Amino acid sequence: MSNIKIWAHRGASGYAPENTLKAFKMAMDMGADGVELDVQMTKDGKLVVTHDESIDRVSSRTGYVKDYTFDEIRKFNFNNHMKGYDFEQIPTLREVYELLKDSDMMINVELKTGIFFYDGIIEKVLKLTEDMGMEDRVIYSSFNHYTILKIKELNPKAKTGFLYADGPIDMPQYGEKYGVDALHPALYNLQYPGFIEECKKRNLEINVWTVNEDEHIRLAVQMGVNAIITNYPDKARKIIENLNWV
Repeated sequence: MSNIKIWAHRGASGYAPENTLKAFKMAMDMGADGVELDVQMTKDGKLVVTHDESIDRVSSRTGYVKDYTFDEIRKFNFNNHMKGYDFEQIPTLREVYELLKDSDMMINVELKTGIFFYDGIIEKVLKLTEDMGMEDRVIYSSFNHYTILKIKELNPKAKTGFLYADGPIDMPQYGEKYGVDALHPALYNLQYPGFIEECKKRNLEINVWTVNEDEHIRLAVQMGVNAIITNYPDKARKIIENLNWV
């Protein structure tokens, strides 16, 4: 039987507005092993959970997260224009931690520092995780690999992963060199020859995103990744349970 983990991408975002408390609660109810979420910072330094630097796509307003105070941004509707959801507030990272604290779910915290560096965001995220007693439940990832190195510098025990997309060379070697625990590749990176074997040789976990199609879920499991990050945790669970394990 596979021990692959299912992490709900921005919560159960196939069914509920992404990165909202309802999406994370739904993921928990569906039996996901963890959630993946994205952290940005408001004008007054509050840690909020939303994917884009801009709020245009998912909310009732426009502009950048960094240009609004927390009190301002909480008044906007973050229902991602989904039917059946009238009004959803942008959650704080603390609120998500509080929601999931009594579960045994992993939390993949992606720090969105690729465009805006958000002065102090790394220290605030680490402190909140420590204050909430969640350090053994969190893995930090980012497309900004300098952010990951800073996390390792501030807390060498923190679990970390490098996020990446299109085809860099020798990622397993790179991950080992910089001491991360995992690689978080886009799904199509699994097809590079020897990638899985090299990761296992270097004791790097593979947590792959975003795996939504039935055939891709089966492929990721058969290739031996550690976790799949999916918008449909219930579907992923059903497919994995129905696979014939030899």
